[in-house]
Amino acid sequence: MTTLLPGIVADRVETARLGINVLRVASRTDGAPVLFVHGNVSSGHFWQDTMLALPAGLAPLAMDLRGFGDTDPAPVDATRGLSDYADDLAALVDALDLAPVHLVGWSMGGGVVLRYLLDAPGRIASLTLVDPVSPYGFGGTRGAHGEPIGPDGVGAGAGAANPEFVRRLAEGDTGAESPLSPREVLLAQYVKPPCVPPHLDMLVESMLSTRTGDDHYPGDAVAADTWPGTRPGERGVLNTMAPNHFRIDDLSSVRPKPPILWLRGADDVIVSDTSLHDLAYLGQLGAIPGWPGAETAPPQPMVAQTRAVLDTYRRYREVVIPDAGHGPHLDRPEAFRSALLAHLRDATPAS
Repeated sequence: MTTLLPGIVADRVETARLGINVLRVASRTDGAPVLFVHGNVSSGHFWQDTMLALPAGLAPLAMDLRGFGDTDPAPVDATRGLSDYADDLAALVDALDLAPVHLVGWSMGGGVVLRYLLDAPGRIASLTLVDPVSPYGFGGTRGAHGEPIGPDGVGAGAGAANPEFVRRLAEGDTGAESPLSPREVLLAQYVKPPCVPPHLDMLVESMLSTRTGDDHYPGDAVAADTWPGTRPGERGVLNTMAPNHFRIDDLSSVRPKPPILWLRGADDVIVSDTSLHDLAYLGQLGAIPGWPGAETAPPQPMVAQTRAVLDTYRRYREVVIPDAGHGPHLDRPEAFRSALLAHLRDATPAS
């Protein structure tokens, strides 16, 4: 079990789908529920400081997604996109009778709550997307409307993971000797250097709760004949966000439309139009040999894609947090909380 900060307790909730680990503030049993959904290679523990900082009148909770933290390590069917996770979220909302619930989704968790928005908009009080994965998935697309760069999601999926990082994650590396250790990846990419977030050891411990392998992180990869030589398989985390499995083209038909806040760090290097995890951008930099050029495999404009899809929804606001990285709740917590609280207050009916 990952370290709990004073005031946070963990509960195991048996849902219709699986057992889910849920964090909550022990002293906060009443108020509008705010459910935090973490991103890839993390867990609900990344939200503890944010949860403790929320004022009275709000009841914060954070879930561990399957295969992360202390939630059951059920296998992930990537052919459903992020729907395994979204269905687990729905089961938790039902089990705890949270609806209408305020949802806050970070990175991959942003894609999970968007998927849930399509499935059950009437059960959502508001949405906050924090540096979310593009609605057209991660990798393998071009242009603001997510045109695939090749067949079968080529250029995306589990084959995009760095095998040295996966090895160190699986072996429980807590050190700082390698730039590919979980600790150093967090400090270089989750936050904007030179930020060292509070409770760093706890956050690394949370990263190390990630289950690895074909059914979990990163998933199974398949060789491809075209550059960069890999395409997504059908199992595991990274394949859920491949463009042939996960794609949200249009939000205009969603009814009702809970308000959306899109929060992002100005200097995010993970979800970005110049992402250091996008194989096409790495090819452009010369880090992956054989890049066929921008005509064939341009970097994915992740931010432009999210904006294009949210423009079809219309009821949203974009807030860019200066001098922040992929986790603005970690490196610019005051600015993050200010924007989040304003959104939650606007979306919460007066009692």
